Amino acid sequence: MIHEISIKDLGVIQSATLTLTPGFTAVTGETGAGKTMVVSALGLLLGERADSGVVRHTAERALVSGRWSVTNQTVLDRVGELGGSIDDGELVVTRSVSSEGRSRVVVGGASSPVSALGDIGSHLVAIHGQSEQLRLRSQTAQRESLDRYAGGPLRTLVDDYQTVYRRWSTAITRRESMTRDASDRLREADDLRTAVAAIDAVAPIAGEDVALRAKADRLANSEELRRAAQEAHESLSADDAEFDAVSLMENARRALERVNGHDPSIEGILAQITEASIVVREAAQSVSAYAAGLDVDGDDLEQVHERTAAINALVRAYGPTLDDVLALWSSASDRLFDLDRSDDALAALSLEIAADEVTLEGLATRITSARTEAAQRLSEAVTEELHSLSMPTAQFVVRVAPQNGPEFFAHGRDVVEMLLRPHPGGEPKPVTKTASGGELSRVMLAIEVVIASTDTVPTLVFDEVDAGVGGASAIEIGRRLAILARSAQVIVVTHLAQVAAFATNHLRIVKDTSGAITESTISRLDGDERIEEMARLLSGTPDSDNARAHAAEMLNSADQWRGEIA
Repeated sequence: MIHEISIKDLGVIQSATLTLTPGFTAVTGETGAGKTMVVSALGLLLGERADSGVVRHTAERALVSGRWSVTNQTVLDRVGELGGSIDDGELVVTRSVSSEGRSRVVVGGASSPVSALGDIGSHLVAIHGQSEQLRLRSQTAQRESLDRYAGGPLRTLVDDYQTVYRRWSTAITRRESMTRDASDRLREADDLRTAVAAIDAVAPIAGEDVALRAKADRLANSEELRRAAQEAHESLSADDAEFDAVSLMENARRALERVNGHDPSIEGILAQITEASIVVREAAQSVSAYAAGLDVDGDDLEQVHERTAAINALVRAYGPTLDDVLALWSSASDRLFDLDRSDDALAALSLEIAADEVTLEGLATRITSARTEAAQRLSEAVTEELHSLSMPTAQFVVRVAPQNGPEFFAHGRDVVEMLLRPHPGGEPKPVTKTASGGELSRVMLAIEVVIASTDTVPTLVFDEVDAGVGGASAIEIGRRLAILARSAQVIVVTHLAQVAAFATNHLRIVKDTSGAITESTISRLDGDERIEEMARLLSGTPDSDNARAHAAEMLNSADQWRGEIA
């Protein structure tokens, strides 16, 4: 669940913190106060597109931060992949949007791509708004909702199916590769054998081209190198030289040894000269050895040029680098084995594919059966919920049908479609085309209430799910949200006191127009403050004694109802 959302310079909100609790949180406020900014803030944390227009016009950037408690292993793994950390089970996500539209995301302390928020957020929060019913507009999401409702047995079937499906798909791809056009396979095999023969003849080693260039440069300048080495050696140590470095250091050592007894501090200088003399002698030996190594046969440079030309020919033919040539050489035998695979091997692979298809057929049939049975139950349960949500004549239908195309898909072979018939006498039509914005929100609420019995995301957000209803229907919506809040954290933006009465946490957004710029603040309501806000929602007059009495009565009734179902 989400514990806290901090907002800075987002829309009309300069700075605010929403403290959220388990259960049912209601967010209320006057029109234009910025209630939708709460949903917008959550949307930014879930990876929705950043619009520079949401940045407060006096600010350089908007900043939204959310603090979640997380137990979902998929989320934990994804945060780890991003390099982030979760301390004591809490995850902090931050997103900033500049006035130029640039976005920056930090997940668990690690800078992350915006796409990562979608990966994580889908396991933490579902937002249902009138303008944005993403979960109902996608057939994939509709199928996933049905599968969530069907529960563990179907999930096990789908997992088993997908294991076989991945193996089957890989085998199909392998067989297609093995049975390509015969002439292409023969031509590729001939080309590979020619390449292998050419590379075998040269037998290059990794890095040899670089080493050959260095050797060619050294050989081409061997005379100059030899003269320099000889001159250096004579300067360091020469049999017939009086002033070479070794002789001079020896003279220095003897001079100091003659007076060493007169001053003990000379002993340290002598030690330094002795050490330096050893280093110079070793350097002279190294120069001598280097000069001796330059004495090579006259045809070495020609051999290097010939070797370089052979390797360059391979690189031109099979490169563009020697590493590419060596990679081709290394992989050629495996590829030739595939190309020369016998008909028996191909037949064996076809048998494996056929066996997997039999298994997939059986699992897909069982998945279809389980989905069809669950679809009937979900249809009836959601229809019953809709009758209590100011849609008394609506019929909700979940249809499971074969998917067009290949025989098997990664999820089975079913298309799941959610349909709605708002009134008797018509044919059920796709819910996103039939329902109005408010009806769509109530359909989503009904689905979530039903699915909550088997599975749900930790946090559900509803933006004005009560649009277009009032009275007893609004009370029933409040009750349904309270029921849903027993198994998930529920956050509802509402303008109805009948709905807000059932909340266990009430937040109010207040608009301040006293200054040059409109600003909004968020506060948690208890006691008289909550009664005052409920009275405003009921009548628009928070100071009215009748409205306050009605508000107090409504809150008491909601408390009694919660006690009865506890």
